[in-house]
Amino acid sequence: MYIVAHKKTKGAGFIPGTLPRDENAAIISAVKKAIWLYYLLLIFEGALRKWILPPLATPLLLVRDPVACYLIFMVWHHKLVRLSPSVAVVSFIGIAAIYSAVFMGHGNLWVALFGARIMLLHFPVIFIIAQILTRKDIIQMGIVTMWISIPMALLIASQFYSPQSAWINRGLGGDINGAGFDGAMGYFRPPGTFSFTNGITLFYGFDACFLFYFLLNQKEVNKLLLAGATLALLAAIPLSISRGLFFQVLTCTAFTLMAISRKPQYIGRILLAALIGTLALLLLNKASFFQTATAAFTDRFTTASEHEGGLHGTLNDRFLGGLILQLSEAFNNPFFGYGIGMGTNAGSQLLVGNRSFLIAESEWGRLFGELGAVMGIIIIMVRLSICLKMLFGAYRKLATGDLLPWIMLSFSLIAIGQGGWAQPTSMGFSIICGGVALALVKREKEKKADIERPVRKINPQH
Repeated sequence: MYIVAHKKTKGAGFIPGTLPRDENAAIISAVKKAIWLYYLLLIFEGALRKWILPPLATPLLLVRDPVACYLIFMVWHHKLVRLSPSVAVVSFIGIAAIYSAVFMGHGNLWVALFGARIMLLHFPVIFIIAQILTRKDIIQMGIVTMWISIPMALLIASQFYSPQSAWINRGLGGDINGAGFDGAMGYFRPPGTFSFTNGITLFYGFDACFLFYFLLNQKEVNKLLLAGATLALLAAIPLSISRGLFFQVLTCTAFTLMAISRKPQYIGRILLAALIGTLALLLLNKASFFQTATAAFTDRFTTASEHEGGLHGTLNDRFLGGLILQLSEAFNNPFFGYGIGMGTNAGSQLLVGNRSFLIAESEWGRLFGELGAVMGIIIIMVRLSICLKMLFGAYRKLATGDLLPWIMLSFSLIAIGQGGWAQPTSMGFSIICGGVALALVKREKEKKADIERPVRKINPQH
């Protein structure tokens, strides 16, 4: 009889079980496959709801929930991951918020459960990803993301130039009015395979982190893939007509430059990457489709910036989200808030019959409105504590020459700290990038899984 040697680790990590090595490895493999399913469903959920199974568009909104339940069950049943204090705190507030919403808030149990599932089902997945995935898994995720980015760029190009009535632009449930969002010059912002246009911004923001890393570490990736993914990202910026994506790529660039400033040996690589990007832009600029998209993007950028008071107004109102104003108004809400779930579009549909922002469009404002000031501040502090852990861990890794955790910060800090979790796609990318960012900053002692621990033989007579 063989069992895995029992040895506790500090912090969130693996707890050795009593399974044979092969069986334990099979369980870890099953959990990893479920994480991959969660990620792929995040990318293709909109395609299921728009094109493949439009009659099931509403229930498919919860398509990742069963996967999250499976992940939680597996790691709990097999004792794969230690309980994180953050998960305990957020779960307690999630349960308390259900009761406060039903008895002191909006009074709708289904809306409360829909809102609480973010805390009870999806938030724990961050720590499951962080403990289960290895760096090799994350590199593979980056490569797969870059492969997907190429046909995704072709898809949004087709959506950009097609009328909203075209099949490729169908909305949720096969809505013939289209899934695009007002852009500029008569063109609409394309959603790609996602249910809403923010999916493209988030997808390519996540993709950019891997792309910038591989531009500096080209030995780890296929050169043709790198060239194709670079062209795809450069094309996606104007085709998306998204200022958010533009700012995200600029942020990723800034983090990358900060990283290489500590490693002079990377200067030659960044110059080569800049040359590749310049050549790609020159190549794309010869195509009429790119010129038209660039004109629409420029018009959208100029018009919107003028309306919001230029770059300063854009960053203050949209990027920073008026956080100080939201904090100052937090205590104007009821002590227990208006009820969890009320700030989501699905919640508003159930409560008033149409999709709208009943509380606030910004994330912090939604949390304060749904939960009240005290519980809202606790949730925000938990999220900010995760950001600090990612920040300090990435800086520590940067000192060892590992650039990927630091570059990933350019996306994960905003997604975890201020990302809009009421919207399923935004919440999904926050969960994925949060787990990936934490996985990348694990210390060596936290990387040892059960399957890597030595097994010892036990005398059957004992």
